Amino acid sequence: MRNVFVFLFGAGLWAGATGCGSSAGADSPASATTVRPAYFPLKEYLDAQAARLNQQQPPVEKRVTLRGSAPETTRVPKIEWDKELQVFYQADINKPALRGAYAVDSTTLPNGTRQIIYTRKPGFDNAVVRLTVVRDASGVRSVDATLQKNNPLFYSEKKLQLRGQAGTLDAYQVQGVQKLVLFDTLRYATNARVVR
Repeated sequence: MRNVFVFLFGAGLWAGATGCGSSAGADSPASATTVRPAYFPLKEYLDAQAARLNQQQPPVEKRVTLRGSAPETTRVPKIEWDKELQVFYQADINKPALRGAYAVDSTTLPNGTRQIIYTRKPGFDNAVVRLTVVRDASGVRSVDATLQKNNPLFYSEKKLQLRGQAGTLDAYQVQGVQKLVLFDTLRYATNARVVR
């Protein structure tokens, strides 16, 4: 089972994809203080959640489906959250090279929450097609992202979801499909719930 989790959340599923993650020269302290973020600061949000969860160490219930097989469910008592959330850093669009690459649509919903949708503009080749953030007075309620990578030899799509209450992460999901030329299509899904 552990191999399945490592496979799903490891770099192997996103072959040569986005060069994202928590390391980037553009994310240096100097640039963070002098340049106002153009989009939702996903990296900072994930860093804060990982730090909080590493301190609390709540268990997690995971449900994994791979290649259409019956779902496997397990309870993981301890997690290294920096690694666990690594796949979600791939949805970070708040980088200097992507300024102007996304259209921003902001709406205040009847219940007082604010929904912000970032949609990739034509002519830009970043993997993140769409990022949606919903927040209220207590903090981020949800983050949804769609990522795609497509070339003549390889197609991959990921749908990432983060859910929170009172600004604290309590569930996350990864669903995806991967297709290499001459190989079968791989479909996978992982649903996880932080046990409080």
